[in-house]
Amino acid sequence: MNINSDTFRFTPANVRIVGAGLIGTSIGLALVQKGVYVEMVDLDLKSQSLATDLVGGGMNGEPSLVILALPSSNLDDVLQREFHLNPNSTFMDVGSVKTEVVLKVSKIPALAAQFVPTHPMAGREVGGAASARADLFLGRSWVITPMPTTDAKALATVEDLIALLGASAVTMSAQDHDAAVAKISHLPQIISSLLAGQLSGTKTDWMELAGQGLRDTTRIAGSDEKLWKEIIHSNRQILSGLLKNLNEDVIRMIESLDDPSEIEKILAKGRSGRELIPGKHGGKAREYSYLPIVIDDKPGQLAAIFNQCSLLDVNVEDLTIEHSPGQLSALITLALSAHDAQKLSDHLASIGWNVHPIRN
Repeated sequence: MNINSDTFRFTPANVRIVGAGLIGTSIGLALVQKGVYVEMVDLDLKSQSLATDLVGGGMNGEPSLVILALPSSNLDDVLQREFHLNPNSTFMDVGSVKTEVVLKVSKIPALAAQFVPTHPMAGREVGGAASARADLFLGRSWVITPMPTTDAKALATVEDLIALLGASAVTMSAQDHDAAVAKISHLPQIISSLLAGQLSGTKTDWMELAGQGLRDTTRIAGSDEKLWKEIIHSNRQILSGLLKNLNEDVIRMIESLDDPSEIEKILAKGRSGRELIPGKHGGKAREYSYLPIVIDDKPGQLAAIFNQCSLLDVNVEDLTIEHSPGQLSALITLALSAHDAQKLSDHLASIGWNVHPIRN
């Protein structure tokens, strides 16, 4: 074991992960890198085999922690079975909706003290063990929603595990959690899927005109519909109110199409809402400067720019690329701090790159 015991008070030596999907397998990959023994379990033997091959290892004794990484609809049977098999273990789940989990666990009083409901705020639009990454949780928030019955040692074990995976624990009630993720995660998924659904039947030559805006707004529409039907159904009560509010906004936009001033107000409200989104490391959103660069449509151009960024010790926060079919050039726009944008602009211009004025 290569774990610093001074940092982690109750680090489990053996962890059993039930559910070999993206989250469960990513946890397993991260834990084995820290010297923790991991056993991957799944009702789908093919998924279990793939996750086991990826994670490797295996337990060398009874699990001190059991992680339930599976849909809430499968939780009832699994809770009973796993608690019967491992009555002395600490238990945690990683589901996207917490009030339902708390209700299910409360029906097993003997388990309630040993169970910690959690939700890592991390994921990818492509699911399954094949998409798992050991660094999936680095720098991410991981919500804990303890129950009144949760034992302090069980809670400490889970908190230490979260820290071990590079995430930051955030404690809140199950009700607050479900209301928060409905607005910041579940509603965006629904909107993205609905928008992408509107593209069905669109002419191919029209789709060739699609730019980064369409790709950005429909990216998460590529998520697993089987997983998301569970999440949306579980959080349906809160989502119902949010969707009704959204419907009112859509109706308002329809009724405002002949009134440019009203359209402007609706769009301005959207801009204000977006400004509330924190920066990539949390906290207040940063104000970036945007450096447009026209590049030739040939291999190595993007890499060459990033090589220059590295030489100058310039940090690129984000980028977009606009390129139309048949076009011999492309526009790359880099988001940087004001200082880095000016520094990079001056340097690239001096060595012959086609740099355009910085936008704020």
